[in-house]
This record gives sequence, C-alpha cells and structure tokens, in this order.
Amino acid sequence: MKRLRADQRLVDLGLCESRARAQALILSGNVFIGERRVEKAGQPVADDVLFDVRGRDHPWVSRGGVKLAHGLDHFGWDVTGAVAMDVGSSTGGFTDVLLTKGATKVYAVDSGTNQLAWKMRQDQRVVVLEQTSARILTAAHIPESVDIIVCDASFIGLAKVLERPLTFAKPNARLMALIKPQFEVGRDAVGKGGVVRDPELHRSACEGVAEWVTAKRWRVEGIVESPITGPEGNVEFLIAAHAMV
Repeated sequence: MKRLRADQRLVDLGLCESRARAQALILSGNVFIGERRVEKAGQPVADDVLFDVRGRDHPWVSRGGVKLAHGLDHFGWDVTGAVAMDVGSSTGGFTDVLLTKGATKVYAVDSGTNQLAWKMRQDQRVVVLEQTSARILTAAHIPESVDIIVCDASFIGLAKVLERPLTFAKPNARLMALIKPQFEVGRDAVGKGGVVRDPELHRSACEGVAEWVTAKRWRVEGIVESPITGPEGNVEFLIAAHAMV
C-alpha cells in the first residue's frame, strides 16, 4: 500500500489548505489517527488513513464545509428536511454542512475509497456510495429523487460530472456546485503549479458553467466567490441554481 507524508495527506484530503497549515496542526498536537497523536509532519501514513483533526478553526470534518456553508448563507437557502446528493463527497465537508443544517438524508457519492470521515460514515442519515462514479449513477444507487445536489469535484469539469446527477433532481430541486477554473478553462490556460490567476479566465469559467446549467433548464440564481481558496491557492466559485418546472 502506498505511503505518504502526513502533512501532504492532510492537504490531499482537504483537511488543511496547505502543508504549512498541516505542519502547524501536527506540531501543536492536534492531529490524531484514532487515539494516537501524529508526532511528525513527515510521518509516513497509508493512503486510506482516517485522520482526526482537533482544535481546527472551523466546525466541519473538512475545510470544504466552509465553502458550502458560505454559499448556503449567501443565498439564504434552507435545507431542512431535504434529501440531498453530495457529488465528490471526499472527506464529507459538504455532507457535514447539509446534515448540520437539517437535511434528513445525504447520498455521498465519490469515486475514491475510504476518504469519508468516520463521523459521516457512521451517521445513519448518510448513504455511502464510494468507488462510484457520478457519471454512471443508476436507480440502484439512488432509488429516489433528491431535493438538492451539491458538488465539489476535482480533475473534471462540472458539465461532465453533473450530467447524470441532475437527472435525479425533483422538479423544484436546487443545485450548488463549486466552480474550479483550473478544471474548466483547458490545460493550456492553467499556469505554473496548476493555478489559474487571470480574472478573465475566472469569469470565462463561471460563464461557461452558467451557460451549461441554463441549457439543462436550470435557472441560475447567482455565482459567489468561495471564502477560501482551493489547494495551491486557486480561486473558486459557488454557483446556485434551481430546476425549472
């Protein structure tokens, strides 16, 4: 099994925004694997390790939750009683936010394995769909229509990853998805270190996603910048939309 540095794995899982932040948390004694404290940033860990980060500066199982919580607050969305689908659930930051704000069930869909935090994995309101591509979802995976779809996917554009999930939406469903310009503008437009810095490219990425969503007969409510950047400092945006009855 592949082994990685603890600080790098914390970043890969979305639990820290940078290796510097991960190293600071480890040095302060706030990172555990089970009840065993991680002592060194360079400590080798398995790629399926489940970290317990204590003393973090946000209440969610991963920093991704900060992004969705901001979007829900910005657009004034109430998800109480909702059945939701979390596309690209990863550690479960978006799922955590939805449950905390009153969702009754979340289908956590991710093509990876053993990334979902234990807190989410043991919650009976969460249906864990790991090793499952959102692009080939069927009624066997999700046997009901959903009220809200959220998405935080990487290494793929939203038009590709959301095509199939949108077919599970109720007539009055809502969509909130993270736009990551580095996966929307094309490889040639991505700068050094995988970062898109040009504001015009940010605008182009957002417009392209909005046009696609509109073409799928969803009404775009708005787009807002994420309060925190993605890995390596990429600026990200949240698009909010409603299905058109």
